[in-house]
Amino acid sequence: MKKIIAAAAILIAVSAWAARVPPGTEDEIRDRVAPFGNLCKAGDACAQATAATSGGAARSGEDVYNTYCFACHTAGVSGAPRLANADDWAPRIDKGMDALLGTTLSGVNLMPPKGTCMDCSDDELRAAVDHMIPE
Repeated sequence: MKKIIAAAAILIAVSAWAARVPPGTEDEIRDRVAPFGNLCKAGDACAQATAATSGGAARSGEDVYNTYCFACHTAGVSGAPRLANADDWAPRIDKGMDALLGTTLSGVNLMPPKGTCMDCSDDELRAAVDHMIPE
């Protein structure tokens, strides 16, 4: 009789343990602990898909300025030439647009490369510079 009770206890314990992880739960757990998002680098197939879905429309100089440049170029932070201020821009304009764009791409003083707009194209950055230069 003791053997039957022991066997029944083992059978109950095994079935109770098996009931803890219902079918399909392992897949749900894998989904919950999977990394959030994917890193997509230039040249990967996913990068081409991302570029295609973004529409590829270039942002205007004003849009780039209002998103990335205004914080420093409105107040002249760290000597940044202020928006449409002829005195601030004159010595820079004398160097030519290629020099202005080169500084924009590489950064200068406290301005980081591309003014923190890492996804801006050269044309978008040139348009932002054009927007800031007085007419």
